[in-house]
Amino acid sequence: MIKVGIVGGTGYTGVELLRLLASHPSTELVAITSRSEKGKPVPTLFPNLRGIVDMPFTEPTVANLKHCDVVFFATPHGVAQSLVPEILAAGIRVIDLSADFRIRDIDIWEKWYAQDHTAPEWVAEAVYGLPEFNRDDIANAKLVACPGCYPTSVQLGLKPLLEAGAIELSNIIANSASGVSGAGKQANVATLLSEAGDNFKAYGVSGHRHQPEIEQGLADMAGEPVGLTFVPHLLPIIRGIHSTLYVDLKQDVDVQALYEQHYSSEPFVDILAPNSYPETRTVRGSNFCRIALHRPGNGNKLVILVVEDNLTKGASGQAVQCMNIMFSQDETAGLSMPALMP
Repeated sequence: MIKVGIVGGTGYTGVELLRLLASHPSTELVAITSRSEKGKPVPTLFPNLRGIVDMPFTEPTVANLKHCDVVFFATPHGVAQSLVPEILAAGIRVIDLSADFRIRDIDIWEKWYAQDHTAPEWVAEAVYGLPEFNRDDIANAKLVACPGCYPTSVQLGLKPLLEAGAIELSNIIANSASGVSGAGKQANVATLLSEAGDNFKAYGVSGHRHQPEIEQGLADMAGEPVGLTFVPHLLPIIRGIHSTLYVDLKQDVDVQALYEQHYSSEPFVDILAPNSYPETRTVRGSNFCRIALHRPGNGNKLVILVVEDNLTKGASGQAVQCMNIMFSQDETAGLSMPALMP
């Protein structure tokens, strides 16, 4: 059994990790930490886990995590970097769901996250945890930096085209919309029901901290820099992401065949039939990413529609997928559940 610890188990990605790992056939939860909730049983915060995960929260110390084979960090940005080096030094592998090790350029990270990075030496060692792109490196990684929810949807939506060199790179547009759980569990007026419900809006148009991560990932796939316009939106739903991507084709290509072939062996990327319209509810609570392709007027403009659950494939589910790869498990272990409907 893989002995697992979770640092920061009180947020939405933390409870999603608990939900997935509790039913994983090859894991044993040995530590769940929270400074603010230490000593309290997990069900006092998450009654849905009563009788499933009844252990108490403990302090996030190496002493409490020393028996783990792998530790997940589901903490706010800037927290993991303070403890990760000590955990790695103890021979424990780490999967970080925050942004602490995603962006290779430290100056850019510090600009967007408005703080000093305290473990820059580990950024170069971290493997970006997008299985469909970095599977081989993830398998041998000591430290995995899981992608953000928006970056996952955009990169999976564009990967086949970028690797085929089939699109213009100077003018990629990504309009992405997320449910309110993407903002986290902390109190925030903008995500109150009376503010977010029955409403739809864009935000961060002049700059969003996921943009440099997306640009870095797309450039890795394309082999050169890309020009990206990224516009995030807030949806009046709890969980789910819908990304609409616009690109210009450089050549006449059968994009449906390209995508179907490219993702034919990927267990969690589903290419829908031509002229389909993926819906966020078809991925809710699942680790699937569903993609549909549209070519208006059969011209050179291609519209790619991508949906995922921001808490599962966009965060905790993808983290478990990485763990499966790291420990030579069936990649789908603990992740094969269908979406919740209605």
